[in-house]
Amino acid sequence: MARLPRPDLPGIPQHIVQRGNNRLPCFLDDEDRQRYLQLLLEALGRFGCRLHAYVLMDNHVHLLMTPGEAGAVSRLMHAFARNYAGLFNHRHGRSGTLWEGRYKSCLVDSDGYFLACSRYIELNPVRAWMVAEPADHPWSSHRANAGGAYDPLLSAHSCYLALGPDPESRAAAYRSLFEQALPDEMVGEIRRYLRQQRALGSDRFRAWVEARTGRFATARLPGRPPLQSNCP
Repeated sequence: MARLPRPDLPGIPQHIVQRGNNRLPCFLDDEDRQRYLQLLLEALGRFGCRLHAYVLMDNHVHLLMTPGEAGAVSRLMHAFARNYAGLFNHRHGRSGTLWEGRYKSCLVDSDGYFLACSRYIELNPVRAWMVAEPADHPWSSHRANAGGAYDPLLSAHSCYLALGPDPESRAAAYRSLFEQALPDEMVGEIRRYLRQQRALGSDRFRAWVEARTGRFATARLPGRPPLQSNCP
């Protein structure tokens, strides 16, 4: 059976994760990470996507980006991941697959979910016990979003811009969101929707996605049989 295309709508943010093959590292040192980010910067401009949050872990990557047109994220990830894999293999004298199959992605509702997803991404190193605070991890968007540091990769989303009238107040408001832990229920919901590649958001948002894509947008709960879609 042919695989269904990932949910993809222009102007709607997507949470993306790409893992190393067999959960092996996709970065062996900081030069690898620098090369990855440089290639990502070039790809964002080439394919017309805006990046809002990211984190580089040892064996996987999380990205939160908005495509300017349908199919832009898929084209970006295919070309950019292939280019990085070629450079990685050449530099480290290896061959074969670097990435674990297809990347996973889900649509993200701007209302009430976008900032939670951004926090989830930047808190990955804390949950993995790599650092005590998200600002301690140098390979993420947190120092820019929460500290005001310049990052050429990032474009501010409207949800972030709504946090304050100027860069300093926006960074302070965003930083304050990390004073409380992301609820376990939200963490589980983000993971479930990403794993099943559905539409993370309100009932209204999912209904809108279903009407636009003709695909069921709600993730199944653990242990529940698949739900029937009302979509044609």
